[in-house]
Amino acid sequence: MKVNRFLERFALVGAWLCLIVIFSLLLPNTFATWRSFSAMLSSQSVLVAVTIALVIPLTTGDYDLSVTGVLSLSQMMVGVLSVYYGWGLGPIIVACLVMGVLVGLLNGALAVGLNVDSFIVTLGVGTLLTGIVLLISGAETIAGLPPLLSRWVAVVRFLGIPLGFYYGLVAVLGLWYVTEFTALGRRLIFVGQNRDVSRLSGLAVGRIRIGSFVASGLISSIAGLMYAGTTGASDPSSGASFLLPAFAAAFLGATAIYPGRFNALGAFIAVYFLVAGITGLTLLGAASWVQNVFYGGGLVTAVTLSQLAKQRRERARLKGA
Repeated sequence: MKVNRFLERFALVGAWLCLIVIFSLLLPNTFATWRSFSAMLSSQSVLVAVTIALVIPLTTGDYDLSVTGVLSLSQMMVGVLSVYYGWGLGPIIVACLVMGVLVGLLNGALAVGLNVDSFIVTLGVGTLLTGIVLLISGAETIAGLPPLLSRWVAVVRFLGIPLGFYYGLVAVLGLWYVTEFTALGRRLIFVGQNRDVSRLSGLAVGRIRIGSFVASGLISSIAGLMYAGTTGASDPSSGASFLLPAFAAAFLGATAIYPGRFNALGAFIAVYFLVAGITGLTLLGAASWVQNVFYGGGLVTAVTLSQLAKQRRERARLKGA
């Protein structure tokens, strides 16, 4: 049983390492280089942040499809406020963070206060935010963002890797610490497992759920700032492309490290497992469809494995009873 549990926890890690070994043998001069690994690590920093933002409400049993809407609006606010209105970087960052918190409160008020399904609420709010992005930008890309933002996200490096990677890593380790070593984290997990029992146990389920939406909005706005710093421009449409990869990584990550529940470390590994596969196949000459196949197939596989694991645990529980 312990061996099976170990294999279940670290199967994704093993698959990730196998991918790296296989592509390194096939592509020793391109894939198996520090430049390639550095590019993979740094290129996914925004996706890591978005995935962590998504994992928080998923832990409490809620969906947040507005994460990419918040990211897009945050990124566009950087361009509009700096280029059109001449704001400094400090006030812009504060404005973006406040926006993320307000969107989280709106999601929480509708999903919890009015008891509307979180999937529908956040889908609608995310679509609304996308419309606002197009409105304030005139559906045009805005260049000339503050150089200081790009400097502290993509230009300055530590160990050859841009600082953006470390911002995403801090988010991962922060959420891991909260869920594993604090009472708040345990409450988040407990609420996600059974809201009725949590309520009967005296937990403020509504406030915990609203707090998860607020945290999700806040981290999504930070991801938007990171995206603006990475690209050096505010694009009104590209932010939506992060939604499917984020869901694929969040659900695939739920099959690793702490199988059966959404967790930060598993999500982090899933992000880089997927990008290793996509990068290797692309370097081998695969067409652009490989990215959609990997993310879509990863999401379907992860959901299927999660469901099978859930059914297995339920049978074990009934057998033990």
